[in-house]
Amino acid sequence: MSPDANPSYPTTKIFFLSSAALFTAGLSFSLRGAIAGGIETEVLSKIDPANSGLLTGQVLGIAFTGFALTLFLGSVFLERIGMGRALILASLCFTGGTLLAVLSDRLGGAAGSYNYLWMGYLLSGLGWGLVEASVNPLVTALYPDDKTHRLNVVHAWWPAGVLVGGVVGGALGAVGWRMQFALVVLPALLVGAMCIGTLFPPTERAARGVSWGEMWKEIPRRPMFIVWWACMFLTAASELAPGQWIDFTLTRTVGMRGIWLLVYVSLMMFVFRHFAGSVVHRLGSPIALLTFSVVLAALGLMLLPRATSPMMGLLAATVWGFGVCFLWPTMLANVSERYPRGGELFIGLMGVAGALAIQFVLPALGAIFDRAKIDLAGSEESFAALETGELQEVLSQAAQASFETNAILPAILIVVFGAIWVYDRGHGGYQPEKLER
Repeated sequence: MSPDANPSYPTTKIFFLSSAALFTAGLSFSLRGAIAGGIETEVLSKIDPANSGLLTGQVLGIAFTGFALTLFLGSVFLERIGMGRALILASLCFTGGTLLAVLSDRLGGAAGSYNYLWMGYLLSGLGWGLVEASVNPLVTALYPDDKTHRLNVVHAWWPAGVLVGGVVGGALGAVGWRMQFALVVLPALLVGAMCIGTLFPPTERAARGVSWGEMWKEIPRRPMFIVWWACMFLTAASELAPGQWIDFTLTRTVGMRGIWLLVYVSLMMFVFRHFAGSVVHRLGSPIALLTFSVVLAALGLMLLPRATSPMMGLLAATVWGFGVCFLWPTMLANVSERYPRGGELFIGLMGVAGALAIQFVLPALGAIFDRAKIDLAGSEESFAALETGELQEVLSQAAQASFETNAILPAILIVVFGAIWVYDRGHGGYQPEKLER
């Protein structure tokens, strides 16, 4: 056990359980993206061929709405629900949502399959939100003096799940998207079983005697938190939206399944998040790490749609991967260290911002993709009549348009994070705020 760990609870078991929960969430996330092409081809293009990209974005995006909903409610009432119960409920949501999506055509037929896909993805998102609502404050409660490093380490298991899902999606395409997605049920049930009989700690805020009402009062007391909350919209859109969109679009441009690029980036994230503490120590503060990250993220998103070969795709993915590697957990740790009295509410609200961003961004990317392909073809009728070679060229250019739009978001953050970094350096440097018992 680490010397900074809370010795009153089974820290090692809880940390492993938390990692398994995030692995499940990452696996579900990855497979939802990996099977998007299969769903679009087999289901959604038969419902509305001209707007199948938009429908795909809506189905993918609804998971983030569910994520935002339970992340907010779970964070607000986490002390009353209990972290263990929240994780058990997450297990049930992942299991039920996966089965609904897998059985969508059998339950709803050709016409109603979209609705069951939509509900299945929503339920999966609800489970994801419950995982984030409980795991993040759980880790800060167990490791109050090592938040940035520990949150990055536990969140390394998110890309581990993404990696496994990507391998499954890329290597087991012959088994069909239904069988691939069904694999989420296995780790989901394991997480629920591990929670039974485990003693979980209270949140850091509750353990330090900060009441639930005082936690809410921190919002008007700390107006700068709203800036961080808005920034989370953009950091999440820089990381998660391309992750869901990469296989659907870049497969048409880089000469390989786009999901393999996501697998590669996920492996990078899994490895390098274990060294987040050392990286922050060398750079001097979390805000320095965030600033460098968004520079690389913006550059990577400009390079990805221009990649026209597997090697160029890997080089572009390397830049983007380094850029987004530390963003999500470091944003959470940064807010928890700056505003510890905000407790699980502030951490949860950051996740909500990230989830809502994807809910808006994914359908927008789908609409940009659809609009670009129709504009390039000249009309819907002309698009429908394109031959294979012309069709691939149109779809490649449409994919480039969607990624270039996404690159604007981290570019905005370069200015914001840079200004905060300069401000911190001019006021004595970054200093985490401590909560006394």
